[in-house]
Order: sequence, then C-alpha cells, then structure tokens
Amino acid sequence: MNVSVTPNLLRSLSAEHRSRLMRIAREVNIPQGTRLFEEGGRADRFWIVRSGCVALDMHVPGRRSPVIETLGFGDLVGWSWLFEPYTWQLGAEAATPVRAHEFDAVAVRMMCADEPEFAQAIEHWVSQVLAHRLQATRTRLLDLYAPYGSGSR
Repeated sequence: MNVSVTPNLLRSLSAEHRSRLMRIAREVNIPQGTRLFEEGGRADRFWIVRSGCVALDMHVPGRRSPVIETLGFGDLVGWSWLFEPYTWQLGAEAATPVRAHEFDAVAVRMMCADEPEFAQAIEHWVSQVLAHRLQATRTRLLDLYAPYGSGSR
C-alpha cells in the first residue's frame, strides 16, 4: 500500500497552536471498511491518523471509484470542512483498522474566527495538504485514464 507524505500537523503547526487544536480532539477507533465520508456529503469533521491507513477515492461515472491516495500516521483526513460550501470533494474509507484524532469542524472554525494567528496557521497547513492532494489526484487519474500514464503530456 503506497502511503502518502503530506504536510504533517506535528511539523506544520507551532507547539502552542498544535496544543490548542489537540485540546478539542476526540480519540476514535474506526473499523476497516468503514466509510468516513462520501463525495458530495456535508464536511462537518476531520481526522488526523494515529495508526492505520485511510484510502481516499473519487467517484468516476460508469467506473469503480479509484483510490487516489492512501493516508497514514500524522496525515490529515479531510480538508473540505475549512472551505465553503463545506462539502466533501473525495470519499474516504478505512483501508485498515484506524485510530485517529477526530475534530469537530465547526469548533475549529470558531477557534479560527477567535484567533487570526491560529487561523492563519491552520489555513497554511490545510493549504499545503490541499496542494499535495491536488497533485496526487492529477497523477493518479493520469495513471488510470491517460493513454500512456502520468509520463504523457
């Protein structure tokens, strides 16, 4: 299983901001095969993986949803909670049993509204993740559907 190397929360936020965010974390165990969210659904939470793997997938009409990227330790699962209209852009499923920190998106957005420096740090971290996911999605879709894979231009 190819696990991603996305910008990790532990390295992206200052100790103060990380501590503030982790105070509202809820530890969860997610059984293998559990759908965390579906593309187009309401993005009202997000997770940081503690152990296990989460597969991100994308709906492709007339085909089985391809796995775009596999996330592991320290990775952010879900970024759509930060940007209106707060709708999931991909789907996600626990590829293995997963232990994660779960966060209520509304609570984090309220924390961001109360403290601009915290908001900037969170937005920077999520933007790094988003840029990485966009590239990973592009590469994966080229591998799946372009005539000669991602090497074609």
